[in-house]
Amino acid sequence: MTTIQNPAKLTPREARGLFRDGIAAPTTGWCTGYTQANLIAVPEDWAYDVLLFTQRNPGPCPVLDVTDPGAAHTVLAPGADLRTDLPRYRVWEHGELVDEPTEVAARWRDDLVAFLIGCSFTFETALVEAGIPLRHRQQGRNVAMYRTDRQCRPAGRLSGPMVVSMRPIPADQVDTAVRVTARMPAVHGAPVHVGDPAGLGIADLDRPDFGDPVTAVPGDVPVFWACGVTPQAVLMASRPPFAISHAPGHMLVTDSSDAEYRVVG
Repeated sequence: MTTIQNPAKLTPREARGLFRDGIAAPTTGWCTGYTQANLIAVPEDWAYDVLLFTQRNPGPCPVLDVTDPGAAHTVLAPGADLRTDLPRYRVWEHGELVDEPTEVAARWRDDLVAFLIGCSFTFETALVEAGIPLRHRQQGRNVAMYRTDRQCRPAGRLSGPMVVSMRPIPADQVDTAVRVTARMPAVHGAPVHVGDPAGLGIADLDRPDFGDPVTAVPGDVPVFWACGVTPQAVLMASRPPFAISHAPGHMLVTDSSDAEYRVVG
């Protein structure tokens, strides 16, 4: 895999150009200060179900933009192509993962409606600014993500479990992490759980369902945020005939500033 020097200093346009050229890497730590987004694209006749699902489950599914059918662009990143400008995608058929390509131009359909959903990578900038270490970045890994035993509120044909991302946080900084992320509800907001993973039905932190296992440092506490990979778990459970999503941790880097999603006060 090609190593990119200082991805944090790239502009979103530069990062998207690299991804369009075939570079595939998790986007945590890329383009400091810019919002990242999850992607889920479904046929138009499933789009209302997805929209209703996101409205009923705003914690894991905060919507930043919705496209017109067939459109492969978003106001979040003028000039970007949703078919080529993410580092890696997932293609789904009847709830089964059939491919993980670096572009989906040939698979995109005129009836696909794309939803851009807030990503917790966006609030990582605020956590770093508050002096909170991010272990997955220190270890060069994707963030760890887990299916939970918390069921989302169903909508139409869609139902399934909430997915969470986990970051080990030093115990004396947990309150700060909660306060900082609570100011960013459009990108998942405050944690949904702190401490014992069994409280979410997670049996083993060393075996995430998505992403990479992350090693805690003595004194760390596992902190869990609602995650925009939730729609992928819902796809597996609800089995629509076709869908395209980002690969977990491989986001659309937008031109929007993180600061736009911070609640002042």
